[in-house]
Amino acid sequence: MSAISVEISKDFKVCGEASSSNSKATNHRYSCKVCGKTYSSNVKAHMRTHTGEKPYSCEVCGKSFATNVDVKVHMRTHTGEKRFSCEICDKPFAYKSSVKVHMRIHTGEKPFHCETCGIAYSTSSSLKSHTETHNTENKVVCEVCGKGFANNYRVKIHMRIHTGERPFPCSICGSAFIKSHDFKIHMARHTGNKPYSCEVCGSSFVIKTHVQRHMRTHTGEKPYSCEVCSKSFTTNSILKIHMRTHTGVKPYPCIVCGMAFSNYSAAKDHLRIHTGEKPFSCEFCGKTFGNKSHAAMHMRRTHTGEKPYSCKVCDKAFATNAELKSHMRTHTGEKPFSCDVCGSRFSTSSNAKGHMRTHTGEKPYSCDICGKAFAGKSTAKVHMMTHSREGRYSCKVCGKAVSCKSVLIQHMRTHTENLNAY
Repeated sequence: MSAISVEISKDFKVCGEASSSNSKATNHRYSCKVCGKTYSSNVKAHMRTHTGEKPYSCEVCGKSFATNVDVKVHMRTHTGEKRFSCEICDKPFAYKSSVKVHMRIHTGEKPFHCETCGIAYSTSSSLKSHTETHNTENKVVCEVCGKGFANNYRVKIHMRIHTGERPFPCSICGSAFIKSHDFKIHMARHTGNKPYSCEVCGSSFVIKTHVQRHMRTHTGEKPYSCEVCSKSFTTNSILKIHMRTHTGVKPYPCIVCGMAFSNYSAAKDHLRIHTGEKPFSCEFCGKTFGNKSHAAMHMRRTHTGEKPYSCKVCDKAFATNAELKSHMRTHTGEKPFSCDVCGSRFSTSSNAKGHMRTHTGEKPYSCDICGKAFAGKSTAKVHMMTHSREGRYSCKVCGKAVSCKSVLIQHMRTHTENLNAY
């Protein structure tokens, strides 16, 4: 027994007077000699917060607790018992504290405020994640790439990117993962187990935090904002990736060609260009893709015709969120991509990259038939039609077929000056 617990058991401090027996002081308040807090009973249980003693253990998993009451509450994680329910929507919970947090969805209460920027949150964990966006002082640095982290554990996880270590293998398909979080999500694809669901639309998730993040699609909340351009985001991770557009940091290099990327998933997708791996397949035609989003985009454009992303200004619908974002710039006039050489600005990154080739002279797209090189993919595609006898565009006057619309317009001038008729 520790020195603290011996001292308390021998000499409780009761109302300023000493007593050698608990029974003599049942109607008094006890004062802890360590922290000064007072209790009407169970001072021994309080002392365990100082000694770290946990004499009660769970019979199922062996986890230890300071009090028997804590064990009983913990047992609900095994039994599935949910004694408490929401008075508004009747959703059941295992803990009273969970009901209190849940109620904030209905009341809109956000009692946790950021001392730096004033943004309010419904949970302390959300506030804690947010405050990290203000903390620019990283304590531990990766010896390979120099990236900074808050603690040694995060550096350890990050190092697996450099070493290639994947300690979480799937026993079903053989895939391996760097993080236990990613492994858990992957396994749910095999088992179909998604225990957390959205109260608004019913969508189910593997991770509880994913539900909280998903809820922002309904509330429109974007609690993470960029200190440079004030643009807001739904998650802290997306904000961190966005910040690299300002800093130019690209911490994920390709191990084959050295090309660097601002986020890990982009680097992972790029690597498949070298390996030829295409793990994502179309459910209809079996066509395979190296990128999950490309597979989903193919499904919508080729088979389902689904366009779930619509513009709130003109109601035009799109197959992907990226296409919607690009379209929105036609309304806002935003041109976030600039040329480093001449300063010209563009609404899409692809247009900016294409423009850069006017400075570099690069022509990465070549004709498979004659070998002629082009700066743009679309230009190469139009050129390829010149090798085909069948023209896509035909003249309404003489029937002549040509390979592209611009050539047709030029041809029409031989018939009329009135271009508006065509």
